[in-house]
This record gives sequence, C-alpha cells and structure tokens, in this order.
Amino acid sequence: MRRPASLLPVLAATALLLTACGTEHTGPASAGSGAAERPTRTQVDDPGEDGVRITSLTLPSVSPSPTRSTSVSAGGIPADSGVLATYEVTNNGTERLTYSVVFTFLGSDGGAVINQSTTVRDVGPGKTVRGTVRAGELPPDAPRVTQAKVLEVTTVPAGEAPAEPGTCPASGIRISADKGDAAMGLRVVGLRLDNCGKRDYTVGGYPLLELLDDDLDPVDGIEILDGSGDITTGAGPDEPPRPITLEPGESATSGLVWRNTTEAGTAVNVPHVRVRAKAGADPVTVSPHLDLGTTGKLGVEPWAKAER
Repeated sequence: MRRPASLLPVLAATALLLTACGTEHTGPASAGSGAAERPTRTQVDDPGEDGVRITSLTLPSVSPSPTRSTSVSAGGIPADSGVLATYEVTNNGTERLTYSVVFTFLGSDGGAVINQSTTVRDVGPGKTVRGTVRAGELPPDAPRVTQAKVLEVTTVPAGEAPAEPGTCPASGIRISADKGDAAMGLRVVGLRLDNCGKRDYTVGGYPLLELLDDDLDPVDGIEILDGSGDITTGAGPDEPPRPITLEPGESATSGLVWRNTTEAGTAVNVPHVRVRAKAGADPVTVSPHLDLGTTGKLGVEPWAKAER
C-alpha cells in the first residue's frame, strides 16, 4: 500500500512564504516616498477652566502644506488637518449642567490659528465626560499648530439648555439666540421661536426675560423696556404686540436691543438670559453675553411671525 507523502516540505514552504510576506509595521517614511508619517500624541498638563481641561493633543508629524490643507477628499469634503485635542469635562457643582466650550488651537508663537466650539450636554454632579475636538480644515497660510487650550466655558442648567439643532423638546417649542449684530455701539441679538411640535402654539406680546450673571443669579438694576424706541430709532417704529398663532413648522422672532455706552459708573455684563415664550412656558437659558455698559437699559421687541 502506498503511504502518503510527508507534509513537512509543504509546511516548510508555507512558513517560508509567510515569513517573506511578514507583518507591515509603521515606521518613519523614507525620503521621497510620499508616505505620511504617523501623528504624534502628546499628553497635556492643563489646569483648564471651570471644570474643562485638555488632556492630550494629537498633531501630524509634518505640518499640512497649503496645497494639502485646501484639498478635498473624493467625496468633496474639505480635507481635515489631522489636529485634534482630547478633553474632559468635570461637573463640580450640585446640579446637572450643559457646557458650551470654545477651544483655541495655537501656533508656536502663542497666536490663535483657529477656534472650535462644542457642546457637552447633561453632565451630572460629580461626573466626568470625555471627548475630542478637531481643528478641522486650516487656512492655507496657517502656521503649524503646536498647542491648544480652553478659551471659554459657558454653563447653563441642563433642563434649560437650548435644544440641540434638529431636535424638538417635549414642549414642542424650540427657542434659540443668534450671534448678534453690532454697529456703532448699537447691539442687537435675535431670538427665534420655532413650533417644532404637532399642535398650534399662540404667543402674544413680548418674550419674558430674566437677566443672569455667571453664577446664574439675577442681575439687578437693568430696566427691561417694551420695544426698542428708547434705545434707537434706527430700526424704525416699534410694531405693536399682537397675538400670533404658529402652526407646526412656523416660527416667530424677537430681538434684544441695547447700547454698550460706558460713562459714569460700573459697566454691566450679562452673560445669560432666561427666556420664556410667554407666561407659564418652560424657560430656556441662552448665553448672548450682553455688554450693557452703564446704560442700564435693554429693549425687547415683540414676537413677530417669521417668513417661511
């Protein structure tokens, strides 16, 4: 009877083939190879600000060139610089908070290269939440990013934070504030009320406001005026308040108007405004950072239906 051939030569050949193929290890790219080097991740010893700190910074080994920073991927999306920071948010308070954080990415000279913002929602007392923020696409002439830090932290009660874009609160009403407009000392911040629910919603008159400081305590000594006529006539005559019914999908707008004139006395800054669409409505706390100067006045425009 014929005995089967030995498997040793086959196994030896297979082992030799696998050894020749090997496992690819990432190492320094050879000169002129065009291969990208691995990014470097550096631990950051940062005390942070108001419970937010950066823990590490990841940088590409070679600074993106102007050509690369303005290129786009195959999908038409701007190329990412590869720069990112890892952060952690720790709530040292006694209530659930939502954090709005501005991070700044800096060059070797300490100058800001680009700022990025993120919102960390519903952080419970004593809890820590971790995440990453990307620098994104950099300007073509941007210097190499070498560091990052926390630039600004704003906190509001989690239950009063403006709804995340694209979501609808249980109330069916979404309130938000824009970034504002400033010209010759006149300031205007727009308020927007969206009926994102399934029922009609009626408002009449002016939004109800509470001015709050950094600790979310009331700011006293500011007169809240109906209309903007006592602040400026440049916006035209005040429209009289009237009831407005918003069908699902419709919106209304209002505005906060003031001057930041500073004369005798102490200038007043109001970081937060607690807004109610009408009496009895759920409050929403926005953070427009009102620099009211020493004027002591804030004008509020009535709700008006927004054009579709």
